Amino acid sequence: MKESAPDVPDAITVPSGLEPVLFVHASGAQVYTCQAGADGKFDWTLKGPEAELKDRKDKVIGQHTAGPTWKLKDGSEVTGKAAAHVDSLDSDSVPWLLITVTNNSGKGALANVTTIQRVHTHGGKPGNDACDESHKDAETKSKYTADYYFFAPVK
Repeated sequence: MKESAPDVPDAITVPSGLEPVLFVHASGAQVYTCQAGADGKFDWTLKGPEAELKDRKDKVIGQHTAGPTWKLKDGSEVTGKAAAHVDSLDSDSVPWLLITVTNNSGKGALANVTTIQRVHTHGGKPGNDACDESHKDAETKSKYTADYYFFAPVK
């Protein structure tokens, strides 16, 4: 079954010449660490996600971890970096992203993936836990879910 691309704002539209090759639903947490910024003020800084990746049949097929990295049980793995974002429709949720893949490994479903979209986010922003000098390096986890679409060049 062919995947169809999600309906997204222009800012995070996938470049032409790519087609969606995989859809996963992630559920887990965004992990934040309390750290001082360049201005000396403490704030929650994203350490990375800890999430399970499930296919359309709700079967766990991989993990999403800091990097950000997506690793599937078929042995394929990609790491990426955010290229663009739009605020989620829900202000309590992390933004929707267009992610450029910076590294591919393995021979599975992600082998040729060049671009990823994160959409339909729910939750994931740091909570209201105190973050100041006395909480330096403390961690907080915010539950989140999101859909990720993986795109590869049209063959």
